[in-house]
Amino acid sequence: MNNKQISKEEKKLLNKVFWRSFLIYGSYNPMRASGIGFLYAIMPFINKYYIKEDERIKAMQRNAEYYNITSAISTFPMGIIASMEKENSATGKFDSYSINAIKASLMGPLSGIGDSFFWGTFRVIAAGIGIGLAEQGSILGPLLFLLLYNIPAIAARYYGTFLGYGLGEKYIKEAYEKGIISTLTKAAGILGITMVGAMIYTTIGLQTGLKFNLSGMEYNLQDILDQVLKGILPLSATMICFFFVRKKVSASKIMLGIIVVGAALSLIGLL
Repeated sequence: MNNKQISKEEKKLLNKVFWRSFLIYGSYNPMRASGIGFLYAIMPFINKYYIKEDERIKAMQRNAEYYNITSAISTFPMGIIASMEKENSATGKFDSYSINAIKASLMGPLSGIGDSFFWGTFRVIAAGIGIGLAEQGSILGPLLFLLLYNIPAIAARYYGTFLGYGLGEKYIKEAYEKGIISTLTKAAGILGITMVGAMIYTTIGLQTGLKFNLSGMEYNLQDILDQVLKGILPLSATMICFFFVRKKVSASKIMLGIIVVGAALSLIGLL
């Protein structure tokens, strides 16, 4: 769907989403990452299309869940989710679980592209040009760096909003008409869970340094655990935290518990 097929009212809402997206990391936290910022960005759509208060609350709770993605392309999923929320508000047959499933499945692949292009490549090139001029005493150095990086990043953010909305509205309707939305939701859920599992393994550096002797042989407990399942300790720690989250324990208490338990295990040599 191109911009001509989007109504003037929808364009106004999408422009609000675009401007609000600049504050996506204003409330970043370990539990939801930029989930609150995501919710704030698409609130114009939620307020517009959800008339009943209970439905609006459910939509807000749904969109405040964990969200972490390269900022320059963060608006593409916003556009898709905005179109899904609009569709959900219009029909009682919409599977609301698919909204979070789609969002979770997009974070990993899009972050890989966004981080590689904007952070790993484009920012480095822009910085190289800017530093070269700055070393010569030119004021153009920092100015060019900011312009060379931010112009394409902001353009991607702006057009990504409309592109995501257009694609979402077009293909979601087709998926429902053809009866494939359930398959799409299941596939997105599997991809999202896979992404979370990979994130746990790569970001939580939990290992044990415990060694013991048995029949004259020294064994490293971490090596044994790795043979059972790679990343079993990070996974176990995550599941324990998830258990307490389900029990409505506050994030601050969980983090305090992690600090206390981690310190205690380090003192006795288990970590």
